[in-house]
Amino acid sequence: MPLVRLGSLNLKNPLMLASGTWGFGETLPEEVLKGAGGLVTKGISLFPREGNPPPRLSETPCGLINSIGLENPGLSVFRERILPRLLSHGPPVVVNILAESEEEFLRLAEGLCGTGAAGLEVNISCPNVKKGGLAFSKDPEGVFRLVRRIREVWEGFLAVKLSPVEPVFEVAQAAEEAGAEALTCANTYPALSVLREGKGPRFHLGGLSGPAIKPLTLRLVYELSRRVKLPLIACGGIVSGRDAWEYLLCGARAFQVGTATLLDPRAPLRILSELDALAKDG
Repeated sequence: MPLVRLGSLNLKNPLMLASGTWGFGETLPEEVLKGAGGLVTKGISLFPREGNPPPRLSETPCGLINSIGLENPGLSVFRERILPRLLSHGPPVVVNILAESEEEFLRLAEGLCGTGAAGLEVNISCPNVKKGGLAFSKDPEGVFRLVRRIREVWEGFLAVKLSPVEPVFEVAQAAEEAGAEALTCANTYPALSVLREGKGPRFHLGGLSGPAIKPLTLRLVYELSRRVKLPLIACGGIVSGRDAWEYLLCGARAFQVGTATLLDPRAPLRILSELDALAKDG
């Protein structure tokens, strides 16, 4: 696999482990962690978050709905106890950060300076409390201001993880103009499953991932590649080398594997092997 360049970030191959789907690597085989081109961490907030009560996961045809609630240990524990271990595996570590205000995002970026983290992936699907709970991803002007302010304090690689919900293209262009180096396309899709519980139904709201979303995200990547000049990191339903190859054909420069890792911890290595075979066949 050839070296992949995403702005200031160099990857030995185009595969990255997607945020939130591999924990902090505690149960993944060492060869998977060492073999990936890059490691994108579980979302980190300024302070610890307990996440949502169960059920957090429900299966759907060809997909998975999750509502973890962004559970994480917070910046201090991550920086002191977890990040050094992740760095020891070798691939560059990109820290996914989440917050409910610009000020919290800035404190996260400042707190990760000088830690060895290669980059940040900004989760803009979080609600902006100062805008009445409106998600950053629905506010292009807010995304422009947020990315511009983060860029003032963070000198490393900076990616923005897009929501697949409109206004996707306006937000992508705002992130590009503000100084982002890459765009991750995309986060999960809003979804619902109806669960039977006792004598009545329970409605499970969350984000849909897995093979079911691949055609939708494939089109987003295709259209984004024609509207922005930034490198695109595809994320959505990749479970085979063929899936990854299609995303690369549609304009992505790298890709993230998520749900497939939950199904098979060694899936990333298989996907890379299948992609390499496709590349050699032309």
